Amino acid sequence: MNKINTPNPDSRQNAQEVQYVFKENNLQQSEPNKYTPADLKSEEMLLNLGPQHPSTHGVLRLEVVTNGEYVVDVVPHLGYLHRCFEKHAESLPYNQIIPYVDRMDYVAAMNSEHAYAMGVEKMLGISDKIPPRVEYIRVLVAELNRLASHFVALGTYGVDIGAATVFLWMMRDREHILRLMEWLTGARMLYNYIWVGGLFYDLPVGFEERCAEFIQYVKPKILETQQILVENKIFVQRTAKVGAIPLDLAINYGISGPMLRASGLKYDLRRIDGYSVYPELDFEIPVGTGEMGVQGDCWDRTWVRLQECYESAKIIEQCLTRLTTDLKRTREFDPQAIVPKKIRPKAQDFYVRAENPKGELGFYFRADGRSDIPFRCKARSCCFVNLSILSEVSRGAMIADLIAIVGSLDFVLGEVDR
Repeated sequence: MNKINTPNPDSRQNAQEVQYVFKENNLQQSEPNKYTPADLKSEEMLLNLGPQHPSTHGVLRLEVVTNGEYVVDVVPHLGYLHRCFEKHAESLPYNQIIPYVDRMDYVAAMNSEHAYAMGVEKMLGISDKIPPRVEYIRVLVAELNRLASHFVALGTYGVDIGAATVFLWMMRDREHILRLMEWLTGARMLYNYIWVGGLFYDLPVGFEERCAEFIQYVKPKILETQQILVENKIFVQRTAKVGAIPLDLAINYGISGPMLRASGLKYDLRRIDGYSVYPELDFEIPVGTGEMGVQGDCWDRTWVRLQECYESAKIIEQCLTRLTTDLKRTREFDPQAIVPKKIRPKAQDFYVRAENPKGELGFYFRADGRSDIPFRCKARSCCFVNLSILSEVSRGAMIADLIAIVGSLDFVLGEVDR
């Protein structure tokens, strides 16, 4: 390894020498810290946490100013997993963007596909022509993916707090969903299944029965997770009254999804916007009540996600009932019947949103009316917005509690960096 000749710190050309040294040794300077040693008080210390946090796959760095065991400030540094989604989307036809949509929140790819496809369909004016069977299949697979996403959230959060067993349980149960998805789409996580105007393929023969068996299997497992993890005395002590987000603060930061509902607001786009066939389905919207600590704390956020697992199972059962009674498969049914051969919306600006497992995922489109490639495609990432509140809720917490707060936000960096 070549030895780096460190420039003289007293030199007036220090900055130029540093740039030259890095260039000569083929290195890249990391993103500069917000704080410098000169900004710190005598009792404060600057720490870097990451990028190695287990549930963010080594792509988030936290710059933490501490005073003993307490956090003075936290600055999240992003960009280690930049996917260039938006620029890719502006160079591809609308229908070819769906595989890139999968790669944002890769833990809940089907939900992202659903939001994107709905947006393009509304731009084309064909959203009211989607066959009911297609709509119910979309909701079925989206709720299966919501379950899988919440299983990852609960399992990895257990590891963060120190409960490794629950992580193994959640990965075991999530594996059943991934196998169902692989049977349906040919892929375990990145599906390209929900197409603009329809689906890639109808459900395989026997899928409804296998899915019904899984729901009967998994409902007791969700209760088991509730008893072993969420109601565990040690877990409650680690998460109750930690990282509480007051409702007004959550609204001001644009927080959405389980994090917003944990702060007490019953706001779910599946009810508010009533998209797809959700208005025809019966399900509750869990909210945090501060049962174990204060409303909107880490425990409430975990509790809301757990309760949403029960509700997703209820939605899946209702979809299966409709698909096996009124909407039975027929030889004549073609899930690609109204898939447009050429997607060329009229000139317009359009925004669509949907309730992803982590919050509101939105897509903004600008179409020029002449091309089948969007002039502009912007993703409103719920993970990015939810992460923005980290500094606000972490000040004054202990360093150990900072890990609990980060895990309770449940974000995927593929969507944060986009």
